[in-house]
Amino acid sequence: MDVREQARWTRARLGHHGPPLDLLTARFDRHVYAPHAHDEYTVGVTVGGLEVIAYRGGRIHSGPGSIVVLEPGEMHTGGPAAPEGYAYRALYADPALLTDGTLGGLPHFREPVLDDPELAHALRAAHTDLTHCPDPLEAESRLPWLLTALARRHSTARAADDTVPGADRLARVVRDRLADELLAPPSLASLATDLGLSRYQLLRAFRTTMGIPPYAWLAQYRVTRARRLLEAGLRPAEVASLVGFADQAHLTRWFRRVLGVTPAAYRNSVQDGAR
Repeated sequence: MDVREQARWTRARLGHHGPPLDLLTARFDRHVYAPHAHDEYTVGVTVGGLEVIAYRGGRIHSGPGSIVVLEPGEMHTGGPAAPEGYAYRALYADPALLTDGTLGGLPHFREPVLDDPELAHALRAAHTDLTHCPDPLEAESRLPWLLTALARRHSTARAADDTVPGADRLARVVRDRLADELLAPPSLASLATDLGLSRYQLLRAFRTTMGIPPYAWLAQYRVTRARRLLEAGLRPAEVASLVGFADQAHLTRWFRRVLGVTPAAYRNSVQDGAR
């Protein structure tokens, strides 16, 4: 394929052993999709150039920062609308992911091209992170939350009640389960079922109480555990698997986010101080 015609698929799972969700990163100068439809919602963010899509009997255009939502079963095409082509990130979401946290059946999007810079940035960031490291708990913490926000803000569906009685207690139960099973954390869907909640209610309770989503809390807890092992002299590559990170790069990404240095630099500094 020409260097300017690129498409990369990544499959993330929503929770350990959970259902798959496909992510597409694409950049096209000339390629035009044949008319087709998907069983899922197609949710895309245009990141460069200009795209034209034949949809619902007309033609729509999407430029940088726009969110595009194509509904299940809707025939469409897609191709460049300018000589420089276009680039986008897309995910393919089971319809059920947009009904958790909403009322009124399947969300209908009257406008397929949406202007919502905050949500577009969050969708693009989640897509990028999960393409590089499709961690199941991170995917399940971020994508359903963002898709619910998309449906609540821009579709005909009504927002469900956000109140979660006993949110503090519920969040602590989830926190303790994640800490106890950090090597293979349970899915949020299974935790929600055990607690008699929807996944959206669980995420709402946890974020409200802890201030961060479950995957971010667990990552920081893993970093704390990693520090102790690095201080004991273990190498970063060993530590990553012992605390549940996918690999050393995953450990390094979170270690730098939390502490501002790499695991290797931290290990060297504490080892030097011990001599």
